[in-house]
Amino acid sequence: MITVEAADPTAQGPAALLAQSHALMNAMFPADACHYLDLAALQADHIRFFAARTGGHVVGTGALAVMDRYGEVKSMFTDEAGRGQGVAAAILRMIEDTARGEGLPLLRLETGRGLDAAHRLYRRFGFTECRAFGTYTDGPYSLFFEKALT
Repeated sequence: MITVEAADPTAQGPAALLAQSHALMNAMFPADACHYLDLAALQADHIRFFAARTGGHVVGTGALAVMDRYGEVKSMFTDEAGRGQGVAAAILRMIEDTARGEGLPLLRLETGRGLDAAHRLYRRFGFTECRAFGTYTDGPYSLFFEKALT
């Protein structure tokens, strides 16, 4: 059974997964193409951070950044032990539900090229590719997706 709930990103389990995620991004992309939020940024007032647990262990993370007129999906990561078990889907459902509860009409996200499993998940959830948004710029390492919630 997968449980997704609000969590503290600095707690041991989430922080360890975020460190894995950041290491992966740093290994795959140049520093200026890594757009993850550090632990301090994940504690900001406009961030809703979630952790997924199975059997008492943290196996996934995700966050919603509440922006002006949209929400941004951030910090999506699933531990190897949780992959293929619906963990990322459960987190994304929580992010969508939270965004709707916040009255946001649109979800957006930036993800790296080559993260094909993530791209499949987003498409399965109804996200479509879009242009860069916010402070992002188009470049060779990023893909952008959005989904209307209304």
